[in-house]
Amino acid sequence: MLDPKGFKAGDKVKWGHSQGTTTGHVVREQATPTKIEGHKVAASKDDAEDVVKSDKTGALAAHKTGELRKG
Repeated sequence: MLDPKGFKAGDKVKWGHSQGTTTGHVVREQATPTKIEGHKVAASKDDAEDVVKSDKTGALAAHKTGELRKG
C-alpha cells in the first residue's frame, strides 16, 4: 500500500504525545496486526500504520500516518 503522505523507510518524522513532540524516523509500514514492544498494533492492508523509531529513546512504536509530520 502506498503511503498517502509519501513516508518511506528512513524518512525523518515528528509526532505529538502527552510529554510534547518526539522526533524519529520511519522504520517500515505495517499492514498486518502485530505487537511492538508489548503493544498490540491493529494494522491492516486497508489501514496501515507506520513503525517509527524514537531518536531520543530508540523505542519502536506504530502510528497512524495522519499522526506523523515530516520532521
